[in-house]
Amino acid sequence: MTEEKRLGRIEISPHAIAIIAGDAVLKCYGVVGMASKNLMGGIADLLQPDRWQRGVDVRVRDGKVAVDLYVIIQYGTRISEVAHGVMNGVKYALEQSLGVPIAEVNVHVQGLRIPRDTNDRG
Repeated sequence: MTEEKRLGRIEISPHAIAIIAGDAVLKCYGVVGMASKNLMGGIADLLQPDRWQRGVDVRVRDGKVAVDLYVIIQYGTRISEVAHGVMNGVKYALEQSLGVPIAEVNVHVQGLRIPRDTNDRG
């Protein structure tokens, strides 16, 4: 994404946008973690914290930002509510950080995770 002003221009890489989006996702209620966008054998793998950017796909076209998020949600939560919370949280975080409107935030639920016991929420 590039923004030009009288003094020069500002470029923000898609990788930097992915970091902001991924951080916002992980703060959302009901999200256990990020998943790879490429499902091998139909099974979603929970990405390790140092690799969660692989669960974010950023596209910038004509100055418009679109983000695809691949998430794993906690079993027992209402999937549609968690997904809408993710959409709103990521859109807000990106608009606040970048200062431009976000065209799309798409949430792809790659799987559900069942807590190991009643005290485990993640």
